[in-house]
Amino acid sequence: MPLLPSGFALPSLPYLLGLLVAGAATAVLLYLRRPAVTEDTVAALAPWMAGGGALYAIYQDGAVPPGVAPLFSSPAVYLTTGILAGIVLVLVADRPSEGWHPTTTPGILAITGITVLLSGATAGYLNAVDRGVDVEVGITLGILLGTLVSAAVVWVLLSRLRPGAVEASGSVGLLAVFGHALDGVSTAVGYDLLGFGEQTPLSRVIIEAGGALPTAELIGAGWLFVLVKLVLAAVVVAVFEAYIREEPTEGYLFLGLITAVGLGPGAHNVVLFAIA
Repeated sequence: MPLLPSGFALPSLPYLLGLLVAGAATAVLLYLRRPAVTEDTVAALAPWMAGGGALYAIYQDGAVPPGVAPLFSSPAVYLTTGILAGIVLVLVADRPSEGWHPTTTPGILAITGITVLLSGATAGYLNAVDRGVDVEVGITLGILLGTLVSAAVVWVLLSRLRPGAVEASGSVGLLAVFGHALDGVSTAVGYDLLGFGEQTPLSRVIIEAGGALPTAELIGAGWLFVLVKLVLAAVVVAVFEAYIREEPTEGYLFLGLITAVGLGPGAHNVVLFAIA
């Protein structure tokens, strides 16, 4: 069984070298500038995480100009958006690291990230309209509603069972649960209702296991994947309580990375299902 997702391919050497050099330069600048990593700063990166997924979706749909298309393939797109977000963070490193005012670091990160996300979604919409495709707004709303409900249930349960973890992780913990709920629900909808295959081998194994259960004829195969994603997200938030309290900078940063693993693919699914 292949270990890498289908569609996973490095860009050609000139693009790859350019990304690696730009990524290394951005990392050096971040090291020199040492921007504060706070709960608000990490939470403000959520639109960037979703934006990377949206940009990959429009790449798959052929809406990216050929000259820059390799930068938006998988996994290059996540490095591309990471570099852009890192550059913004370098430029605003001296600003206040808490609060959501348009002049603070979290505020600027959120505004620029939302701009990237909306730009990708808009490009996908226009390309779909140009091809005569009906954009599936109903599917998008259904996925978002299912995500909100499932994430809310998990967060309420966590608040009762592990209130300390909820308090410590704050908005980043909530985003982690939401991001993985979005990935789970969107994947289940795509697999059971829209006929999309699952690109990630491990996820495909879980979905196929759900399909082998007697419940598959009634509720489909994807419910098991949703459950696994929700349980894992809850466990991670609970486990990270002590880490965040002892090392808040590292704790929020690593919890943010875990959030990205769910939120990026989830946003990719939402955009791709709507336009393709």
